[in-house]
Amino acid sequence: MYRSEDEIERVVRGFESCETDKSAFKHLEHLTVGVWYLQTLDTKAAVDRMRTGLLRFVDHHGVPREKYSEQVTVYWIELIREKLMELTSGASLVDQCNYVINSLAHRPASRAEVEASLAKS
Repeated sequence: MYRSEDEIERVVRGFESCETDKSAFKHLEHLTVGVWYLQTLDTKAAVDRMRTGLLRFVDHHGVPREKYSEQVTVYWIELIREKLMELTSGASLVDQCNYVINSLAHRPASRAEVEASLAKS
């Protein structure tokens, strides 16, 4: 759980600069970046920025681009947006990130799991 905005900013900066090791950028870090983007961007722009960042990240770390899924990215950004809408408008960034993580960390995070879940709905 986060205790400061600085912790959250470090996650976002590490992701965007590709300084974060690929093994250290897991589900919770994805959620954190999604919350960060949705602070100032609408859903479409957040998806666009996440896509750009993820593709840069996988390219930098030599991960095959096939690991990226537009459908999964849209799914998560929309879910994060829904969770953020449950909070009061004055909730801090720390509270927002922690709430989203507590609410969504248990959801299937792998591409296959998300795509299977989407196929059922």
